[in-house]
Amino acid sequence: MIDILLDALLDTLKTLPFLLGVYILIEYIEHRSSDKLVKGLRKLGPFGAIGGGLLGAVPQCGFSVAAANLFSGRLISVGTLVAVFLSTSDEAIPMLLSNPSSVGSLWKFIVIKTLIAIAAGIAVDAVLKFFKLEKQEEPFKEICAHCDCEHHSILRAALSHTVNIIIFILIVNIILGFAIEFAGEENIRRIMMTDSVFQPLITALFGFIPNCAASVVITQLYIDGIVSFGSAIAGLCTGAGVGLLVLFKTNKHMKQNFAVMGILYITAIVSGIIINFAM
Repeated sequence: MIDILLDALLDTLKTLPFLLGVYILIEYIEHRSSDKLVKGLRKLGPFGAIGGGLLGAVPQCGFSVAAANLFSGRLISVGTLVAVFLSTSDEAIPMLLSNPSSVGSLWKFIVIKTLIAIAAGIAVDAVLKFFKLEKQEEPFKEICAHCDCEHHSILRAALSHTVNIIIFILIVNIILGFAIEFAGEENIRRIMMTDSVFQPLITALFGFIPNCAASVVITQLYIDGIVSFGSAIAGLCTGAGVGLLVLFKTNKHMKQNFAVMGILYITAIVSGIIINFAM
């Protein structure tokens, strides 16, 4: 029990610097910036997805947390958010680096996931723009809907938002920790062992668990030769760490949040199946 609580606390603390940093940025933009900066961030075009895909490839879940907040503040596009989420690998890269037999496939993971993320992000923004589906909402409305942060200092407002989110993440991490412990890692491994063309569907679904445990289990199963390379890619594409958790907490448009999940899932399973056939 103590181990579960400690793991939940450590997973939560990993996101703290990113949360505080992004909220300071958001509050600074809200308090001090001109409309030109907000419009500039919104109109990055394909460069948003490219930057998001490259940043997400860094072995951290912090960028997915930052992207979720920036999207909820209506400062980045859906495509940029999707790119960050798809390229995030959480604990996968450190695990592959620590296993000599898997180091050779590390560059494949990074390059393939980054390319998938960038392509999907650009495609999402292009489709939304073509069909005029993306609404230009007022910036900061979602994040500051129930607070009085515009009347506080930048640091105080940022700290208030950070504490609010960090408590939420900690509670969910504790619940997930106990749920995974109750389900049993061996039972999870058995479910993932399904050796068929549909394996990416299972790993991609499992990747949605907003906890580093998902990336750890998927990567270890790949190292052990239980899941294929394509299936591992599928699971790690949906595994955006606590990014999805923060998105559902900060963005009140639930249909939009589930649409993002749908895009991640479809992209992940299609990519995984294609990679399995190709390899």
